[in-house]
Amino acid sequence: MNKQQARSVSSTAGLVSAVANEGIQEIRLAGLLTEVPTLRLAPGQHLVGEGGDAQLVFAAGIDGVQLSRDNAVKGLTLAVDVDRRALFNDTSQPMLGRLELEKLQVAGVVQLLAAGAVRAGHVEAHDVNVMAADARGYDHRPKGYGVEVLPGAFTLWNQHTDPEVTITADLTGISAGRAGAPVRGSGIFVSGGGDGAGRMEVSRLLTGAVFSDGGIAPGTPDRITGGVFVVHGAYVDLVRTCGPITTYGPNDMVLDNWGTVDRWIGESKITSHGPSGIGFVNFGTINQLDVQAPIETFGKGARGFNVYTGTVGSAAFDRIVTHADGAVGLQISQPIGTILVKRGIETFGQAGDSLVKGVVVRLSPIAFSIKPGGSVERAEIRGGLITHGPGIEVLELHGRIGVLLVEGGLASAGGGFAAI
Repeated sequence: MNKQQARSVSSTAGLVSAVANEGIQEIRLAGLLTEVPTLRLAPGQHLVGEGGDAQLVFAAGIDGVQLSRDNAVKGLTLAVDVDRRALFNDTSQPMLGRLELEKLQVAGVVQLLAAGAVRAGHVEAHDVNVMAADARGYDHRPKGYGVEVLPGAFTLWNQHTDPEVTITADLTGISAGRAGAPVRGSGIFVSGGGDGAGRMEVSRLLTGAVFSDGGIAPGTPDRITGGVFVVHGAYVDLVRTCGPITTYGPNDMVLDNWGTVDRWIGESKITSHGPSGIGFVNFGTINQLDVQAPIETFGKGARGFNVYTGTVGSAAFDRIVTHADGAVGLQISQPIGTILVKRGIETFGQAGDSLVKGVVVRLSPIAFSIKPGGSVERAEIRGGLITHGPGIEVLELHGRIGVLLVEGGLASAGGGFAAI
């Protein structure tokens, strides 16, 4: 790279001047720059931090870095107001080209959209930590199953209805929020344009820790969020949640799938604190699901795992525990393949309200429930099925189970268990 293609800057004025010069391919900066205006990177421009302390603090009330095409942003801390976009793209461009985000600390929303003129492109995002963000103000939201979904602190979304428009991505080390300081809205949000619409094809979605609170008003029946949400029109080869995923508010799903996922692996604990905040909900297709750490929910109506639409080929769980009224442990309403639970399913609580497809219904916190239309080829539950609420059944079977093996017993600690 010759001198005309690269420039090091050390002041806000120097940065603005360098970005405005389309002949400069790589802009390098170190240290702290403040009162930075919105920057638009020209096609092919890279913005790179040097020395590990490069930080851009943008002026209040504005967005941060706008990407055009074939841009890279690496080794930086970017800070805008939490409800503004720290990184976003120019949707008047015909394509994204190849966008690269790497080793970033971000305050503000990361929002990459295939919308408007954008009809192709690839995104590489690695080690992106969204420290704080509020995506609740972005009112373009996917809709389905009686609800709308709030976008995320990290949002990658192909909004086109044309199925010929495909965006590809490889996403690793994406994290959001901190314990006790969650991002608002969804956490990590990856979506296509809908079933039969624009496609979002992701080879890997590997996350770190995610802490999110959607800020949804209690009792709202038609709005949800997800800590990690694969929305309709997204096709993911591998989802791996490598850190704990925790949600705090009403209707905040921890993990949610409306798309198509080949393998989903949960390596760390899945925790929900809010009412109707399900640990893992599937409305799409998952070939192999392997949850290697406990799912635990604490809010009313906050089920552990359920399949209301779509299917799962095989599902393995470590342990599922719910602690409140109406919080079913594991519930199946569609035909699926096999289920293995290694350390049991346990519920605490009585009958109570829970959000189901945009409607609040009354549920009993049954440990294992097969609803009409649901079926399981083989279910093996090690560690037993236990309920603690008075009169709460351990097993509800309105569908079909080909083979059921329970090791560790069936115990309705609160009484009222009917013989099977």
